[in-house]
Amino acid sequence: MNLRTPRLLLRDFRAEDQPAVHAYASDPDVTRYTEWGPDTLNDTAAFLVQAVRDAQVLPRTRFALAVIRRDDEVLIGSVELRVTNEVHRRGEMGYVLARPHWGHGLATEAAAAVLRLGLDTLGLHKITATCDPDNTASARVLAKIGMRREGRLHDHLHIGGRWRDRLFFAAIAGRAPRPGDGFEIV
Repeated sequence: MNLRTPRLLLRDFRAEDQPAVHAYASDPDVTRYTEWGPDTLNDTAAFLVQAVRDAQVLPRTRFALAVIRRDDEVLIGSVELRVTNEVHRRGEMGYVLARPHWGHGLATEAAAAVLRLGLDTLGLHKITATCDPDNTASARVLAKIGMRREGRLHDHLHIGGRWRDRLFFAAIAGRAPRPGDGFEIV
């Protein structure tokens, strides 16, 4: 699957993406608020094997997509949408970008496109996302793409030897603003 936004190409991962993926997935600053990482080379390889495998499963329920800058074709991160319940048409999404690409609106652009993919193309009713309360940049991304904060999950993840809360965001079909309309499936 390929999605195009004004500045990005979101595409299925390939095995040859390992060096670029490992560069951000092994960065402690990038993974500070994630429930995974920093990754070893084996962790990155396992992620890519599973992402490539999941892209072949039909019906597809996991869309792990490489985030590529269109102007120079550099892989700068990933965005993911998982269909978590087909009966209730629910999904979860997340994203991560390499540190040099923070603060340029690229996470917002990628996340908005995947949100629209889930709500409009896949027909999901509700898509959720979580972020660490200290990750204010991620909370801003979720708000900008039209997700509403629904609550706080206390002691939800054990990260770095301590329990961490998560802020819980959701977008509901027909109620979410449409900031991601500038994408196309190619």
